Amino acid sequence: MLTVARNSWALLLGMLLLMLGNGLQGTLLGVRGSTEGFSTTWMSIIMSAYFVGFLGGSRITPDLIRRVGHVRVFAALASFISAVLILYAAAPDPIVWTVMRVVIGFCFSGVYVVAESWLNDTATNETRGQTMSLYLIVQMMGIVTAQGLLNVADPSGYNLFIISSVLVSVSFAPILLSVSPAPAFHTTKPMSLRELFTVSPLGLVGTFLLGAIFAALFGMSSVFGSQIGLTVREISIFVASIYLGGMLLQYPIGWFSDRMDRRLLITGLTLFGAIITIAGLVVDGGFGWLLFLAFVIGGVSNPLYSLYIAYTNDFLEIEDMAAASGGLIFASGIGAISGPLILGWMMANWGPYSYFAYIGIVLAVMTAYGTYRMTQRAAPAVEDTSSYAPVAPSSSPVAVEVAQEIAIELALEEERNNEDAIDIT
Repeated sequence: MLTVARNSWALLLGMLLLMLGNGLQGTLLGVRGSTEGFSTTWMSIIMSAYFVGFLGGSRITPDLIRRVGHVRVFAALASFISAVLILYAAAPDPIVWTVMRVVIGFCFSGVYVVAESWLNDTATNETRGQTMSLYLIVQMMGIVTAQGLLNVADPSGYNLFIISSVLVSVSFAPILLSVSPAPAFHTTKPMSLRELFTVSPLGLVGTFLLGAIFAALFGMSSVFGSQIGLTVREISIFVASIYLGGMLLQYPIGWFSDRMDRRLLITGLTLFGAIITIAGLVVDGGFGWLLFLAFVIGGVSNPLYSLYIAYTNDFLEIEDMAAASGGLIFASGIGAISGPLILGWMMANWGPYSYFAYIGIVLAVMTAYGTYRMTQRAAPAVEDTSSYAPVAPSSSPVAVEVAQEIAIELALEEERNNEDAIDIT
């Protein structure tokens, strides 16, 4: 992994700065919106708008890249991001913020597609898995560190928005100065949702529900913190704990995923998460208890994305894995759009602690559906399942397809090893 870091450090540094800027603006808007007196309903619409743009960007950017190339798309979208980050503070109006969140979601999606394409192009077949693992770590580190930046200036002023804009602007330099000529770009036509449901009902439904949870965590956690009276410092620590849990538990969960029935692991994780989260409604353990809840929620929900992808792959032919990733991304995107809206409605009608009720209910539904699916067909043998490849819910289709390529390569390697073993005997 040190070799990968040495060869790709500039690209990874650029991605780290991008995640710092994006992670800061997501939390900052929740705090600033409360300061401006925006209602919970409006904040949920604003947060949902990001995922509308992100989903649209993931589907439109490939066509833009084919038309004008990586560099032009990257530069154009990056310019819009920097401008929008400044305009947030200049135009604190919920309708304007909603429009700008659609724009910035679209632009970040496109920037991720281009940057991840370049990152993948620097990797070889032997280092692709390590490269994506390191990229996941960089993503999580960026978001976690971004929460600390929330404390360097007053959220009611301009400075934090300027810092976010500068971080994003500076991130383009190491990326553009380090890349080789733009790689050839292609994406696989996504599998239809009907086909995907036929192949893996649990994978499709689970990914949709997980999108609804992830969007609520990414968009509404700072709104929740503001409404219950946490200080800016406490909000930053609370949000950071969510992503810290996701980063630290990703690999242990991945290790178990390759060694047991994935449905048992999925239902066990979601059941544990549901119990702990709903306990947040009845246990008053102070700020330390909130941090524990945040760590568990993040630790359960973030690895589930990779887990659902790996489980879906267990029922696919190797040549269909990449196509399935497009369908799963779309299902997750639809869930992400709906998640903040539903949570915002609950918090507006039943108070801020509906935050935990919402997450607990969705996790409980995931548990129930996973349990039901275990009664419908037998699990594949552990030795016949695909490998777990870590990928973040915030990744673009490029990163998800690369994760699928890693799983395909590992599956082909296992087939070759089995054939060699048969020839020897």
